Amino acid sequence: MKMIQRIVAVTFVLSCSPLANAAEIKVLCSNGIKAVVEELVPQYERATKHKVTVQFEPSALLKKRIDAGEPFDLAVLTTTLIDEEIKAGKLASESRTILARSGLGLSIRAGSKRPDIASVDAFKKALLSAKSITYATQGASAAPFEALVAKLGITAQVKPKYSLRETASQVGEAVSSGAAEIGVAPVSEILPVKGVDLVGAFPKDVQSYVEMTAAVSTGAKEKEAAKKLVAFIIAPANLPVIKAKGMEPAGR
Repeated sequence: MKMIQRIVAVTFVLSCSPLANAAEIKVLCSNGIKAVVEELVPQYERATKHKVTVQFEPSALLKKRIDAGEPFDLAVLTTTLIDEEIKAGKLASESRTILARSGLGLSIRAGSKRPDIASVDAFKKALLSAKSITYATQGASAAPFEALVAKLGITAQVKPKYSLRETASQVGEAVSSGAAEIGVAPVSEILPVKGVDLVGAFPKDVQSYVEMTAAVSTGAKEKEAAKKLVAFIIAPANLPVIKAKGMEPAGR
């Protein structure tokens, strides 16, 4: 079945992209969907002979580069920032495509005892019991996590435990080294990190999602090839990859 799905995906791309006109596509991509893109882009390149150059950073930093006028073909950012760039005239509204979303999760150093976070009460207790907590100030998980802590009424107790980092990758390093006991990040950014274990996603009743959306630059040199890359990523045959990387379809 997996082989059939892969053949379908490749056939889809081949039917859309003429191999005779190989393109070079520049992508500015959020770290939130990095694992998915890293697996699927090489498949797209093999099928189409297009060359795809992807630069990964937090969405907020990529937005600054876009605002500064950096040339690119495709942007993959959080939905809020994509919409801001569409309003600013940097991205084409008709190309706006929601790719996937990832819920927030907790990470611990590999091999450490896993706290119980199965219920909201248990989750709250885990935060109160932790010696230190880290999350990315530049990441999309910061605002919803801070809002959740306030909603749970534990800001005063938890805030002194914060040992903040700028990016999710730095959060992973802090947790894997033992510099922080618990890390907060989208599940899609926890799973690829070596030296950490995923405790689990936040309880459903208090879960927040980081949604990744793609849009083509209004100044793109390779608009059609960029659109075909987006179509390939969200092709039904690639859904298992999205799920395996800690994400799920959203808004489609």
